[in-house]
Amino acid sequence: MQSAFSLFSRSGSLVPRKPKNIAVKDVDIYQKEESSRKRSREETNDHNEPVFANDESNDDDDDGEPATFPSLGISEWLDSICHSLGMKEPTQVQKGTIPAVLSGRDVIGIAHTGSGKTAAFALPILQQLAQEPYGVFALVMTPTRELAFQIADQFRAFSAGTSLKECVVIGGMEMQAQAKELSQRPHIVIATPGRLRSLIQLDPCIARTFSRVRFVVLDEADRLLEPTFEKDLAVILPKLPERRQSLLFSATKTRTLVKLQSVMSKDAYTFEAYEGLQTAKKLKEEYLLIPAKVKEVYLVYLLKSLEEEEELLGNARSVIVFCSTCRQCRLLDALLKQLGIAATALHSQQPQRSRLSALDKFKSGYISILLATDVASRGLDIPTVDVVINYDLPLLARDYVHRVGRTARAGRGGRALSFVSQHDVDLVHKIEGLTGVKLEGMGGVDEAAVLKNMTKVYSAKRAAGMQLTQQEKGGKGYVNRNKKNKNKREGGD
Repeated sequence: MQSAFSLFSRSGSLVPRKPKNIAVKDVDIYQKEESSRKRSREETNDHNEPVFANDESNDDDDDGEPATFPSLGISEWLDSICHSLGMKEPTQVQKGTIPAVLSGRDVIGIAHTGSGKTAAFALPILQQLAQEPYGVFALVMTPTRELAFQIADQFRAFSAGTSLKECVVIGGMEMQAQAKELSQRPHIVIATPGRLRSLIQLDPCIARTFSRVRFVVLDEADRLLEPTFEKDLAVILPKLPERRQSLLFSATKTRTLVKLQSVMSKDAYTFEAYEGLQTAKKLKEEYLLIPAKVKEVYLVYLLKSLEEEEELLGNARSVIVFCSTCRQCRLLDALLKQLGIAATALHSQQPQRSRLSALDKFKSGYISILLATDVASRGLDIPTVDVVINYDLPLLARDYVHRVGRTARAGRGGRALSFVSQHDVDLVHKIEGLTGVKLEGMGGVDEAAVLKNMTKVYSAKRAAGMQLTQQEKGGKGYVNRNKKNKNKREGGD
């Protein structure tokens, strides 16, 4: 079985092509950035994560004026839509990649979470589509279902007033309906690789739908290029035309992306605004050192303070609580319901309808507490998330960065609180070593007030556990998956 890396580097997908001429001022800004990066020194830290020097690109044009979307080559109608959405100026990753995409070059874009990467590929794709509409014009692949829907929402927002047709192809939905929708040749297809692979294998005619695809985008490319998705990409990529424009965007610079960059065609362009895995500058990172057996008691205390609008969580509008397993997520959901605390859960054992319902309730503000596994740790952009709680610390330090990246996005402030038990001290040291930030101890927690409700919480926990056991025996309310498959790819189909 070929690796995802070999499929991209050998399939002819990154062939040299002559850049198109586009009449925009300072369109060579990305070439200046490329020269600056060549002077950067690549380092490797103790955790085997590639670290790159700061991107030294100039945020302004040569005449001292701030960059605008039209100065990057974006049409007036798209610029007008951006302004209506509150996007007054392009972000760093947008300034660095949009001209290269418009000129016809393959692009690898690496920038931190919340930096506007979706717009960096959506805007030039929509502009090119408006010039020669046919379709399927672009295929966007992403590792999770929730991220696929979010990308589709952003394409719809950027194409307001046009006749754009987009299609979301993910697991958990009716395959025949998706096949029918693909046969109608929508302009943009946003898919998770597992379901797209299944559809292609089910009906060979579906592969012909992509015979003229112009753009292929890998969002969260570092995740898609992992071995988890090898079999899926091995089926999908050979069905796509060789002369296509490939756009890979990621918040993480992995060794696979470094290697891919070295074998890409000379015409391909790489943008890096990356200093290793880092958390946002305006993120306050704290820990709460507590015994493992009372974690639920402390969580209930904190979430009740949120409901009662106390200052403990800083008057947060909404909170995401991350758990390490689906069962833990479901157990906490049942526990909070027993105690009358409004919350919703998001994990891969739910039917797709339940996953969408949970996310919609949280996004709309109807419910302010989301319990989630790492299926929610990548890409989701919900501006009202002010606090992330790591109920369980992740085993991999880099997953911590992705989790806490759900808050303090796009220059906003945020707060990350990690529950640390006697078993988690080594994990904290690994996280601090990776991010270079020392977690602060959380103050203001009255231990006596917390433990006052211990008996009530334990009673609710027993009731929740019994309820969960009955559901598992009856097979109601959740999707019964093979554990090995679930652990390999959380929400990846």
